[in-house]
Amino acid sequence: MAAVKVKTGRAGANARTESGGRPPRHRPGRRGRLRLSRRGRRIRTGIAVLLLVGLTWLGFSIGGALTAPGTDSTAARLAEWGRTHHLGWAVTTLEQKQYAMNKPATGGSVVGGVPTVHPVDPAGGSSTGSTTQRGPRLAAPPAPIRPLAPSRLAREGQWQALFGVGKHTAARVAFLRPDTTHTSYLVDVVWMDPSLLRFKLFPGYQVPGPPMTAPDQLLGADAKSVLATFNSGFQMGDSHGGYWQNGRTIKRLRSGAASMVLSKDGHLSVKAWPGGPPGHQVVAVRQNLSLLIQGGKISPLVSSANTKTWGVTVGNKDFVWRTGIGVRADGSIVFVVGPALNVQTLATILQRAGAINAMELDINPEWTNYLTYTHTTSGGAVPHRLGTDTMPSLVRYLQPSSRDFVGVFAR
Repeated sequence: MAAVKVKTGRAGANARTESGGRPPRHRPGRRGRLRLSRRGRRIRTGIAVLLLVGLTWLGFSIGGALTAPGTDSTAARLAEWGRTHHLGWAVTTLEQKQYAMNKPATGGSVVGGVPTVHPVDPAGGSSTGSTTQRGPRLAAPPAPIRPLAPSRLAREGQWQALFGVGKHTAARVAFLRPDTTHTSYLVDVVWMDPSLLRFKLFPGYQVPGPPMTAPDQLLGADAKSVLATFNSGFQMGDSHGGYWQNGRTIKRLRSGAASMVLSKDGHLSVKAWPGGPPGHQVVAVRQNLSLLIQGGKISPLVSSANTKTWGVTVGNKDFVWRTGIGVRADGSIVFVVGPALNVQTLATILQRAGAINAMELDINPEWTNYLTYTHTTSGGAVPHRLGTDTMPSLVRYLQPSSRDFVGVFAR
């Protein structure tokens, strides 16, 4: 009987039957098609659910930022939301483009000249001069500030009484142009006497971080007695420093960082942090960048473009609204706020105001401010701007504040 040859091999697309034809393709039955259809629907449904959850979260997240308490503008709220949700690079790019398109004017003159300040009586209204005396233990009035721009304006760099405690001048203000180029702007310099005044740090509900037990606005006795307020530092992620208050570390303090230190007795100092835990007399430490001035000398780092030194959004050479605080040799405090400042001119003005140690605080007109307060007969606080301050809202600190700030009170 003749042997029959049998072809063997893997069944597949090229396999053939003995008759030479291709085997019939396997087609899924009705049940298989149903399984594939159901699987596809589950995948599509899962994607749709994920998108819906994502969009819902995004809506609630942005909505929460826009409806949060306080007086921050919509633009500021969206920018802060972006920074806290890993979109800082996009916010920084947009802000840098904005700065490039809105550089301060050069040349020109100050419209109206240097303003005349009428000393404020915190009890209400203007003082008639009772805040010009000085007691034996009070800080000596500072010498006039030498202007940076040529051809001194009338009253430029001259100290004027701002507000008093009792019959004594507790704070003075001077106005001067920021440099030889931006001559149509004025910068405000405030001098404060620590023998008459005490300082208190208030945390914001967003900055420095998680909500704290301390209030984020002026309330009760603080609202009835506040004399002045001013802004604090950057967002903690941009400050390259830490925050410690009332025994609680919100962000670890960095050795060598510029530090605003507030003590139990209400004194304020500015120093490079020496390391280690705060002493038992310290109630708060707020760090921001590196010292502008140390030992009376301007830091060579003011010429550095390092973002770890002066922040990411704007560099050290950009002319924007800036603030800074310093301590003088006699312990008195100077605070600078104004437009068209870069890091070098901010440091120079602080130095000419007598600061031996000084640091930069917050920047940009949304966050920079110095407010004074009078009080109604019922104790209500009435805020007032300085001559050139353009902050968006006068009642910023009478409502919950998103960022920390410093309150100034009588001793």
